[in-house]
Amino acid sequence: MWRTLVRFLKYSGTSLVGTLVDTLVLWILSDLVFTKGYWGEYVVSPAISFQCAVITNFLISYFYVWKDRKKTRNPFLTFLYYDLSCTAVFLLRLGFLLLVERIFGWDVVICNLVAMCVTGIVNFVMNNQVIFRKRH
Repeated sequence: MWRTLVRFLKYSGTSLVGTLVDTLVLWILSDLVFTKGYWGEYVVSPAISFQCAVITNFLISYFYVWKDRKKTRNPFLTFLYYDLSCTAVFLLRLGFLLLVERIFGWDVVICNLVAMCVTGIVNFVMNNQVIFRKRH
């Protein structure tokens, strides 16, 4: 239990880095690139910023958070599974982002941060139990 808590704290720190990357890229895209249109601002921009954060988080997770887990598969295959898992959680996050925007009418960056907080625990469980699980 203690190791899981320490790992969760490391994961949370990693998530903060990913959140910074995600938020910065989202802000740039939504305010400077996709300035006109709902889809560009609320769907395309978060999708691109999400992938930038996934790459950042995978590298930190692989080499820091779960570095003690035995790596038996190819790192590129691990990244593929990681990305698929994160994409499933992202779809959940996107749905939540859109729901928060519809209910409260907040800016996309605020809606995204709220959605990230809600789905972060789901992502940790997937990483700990599936992607970077203990191998014997």
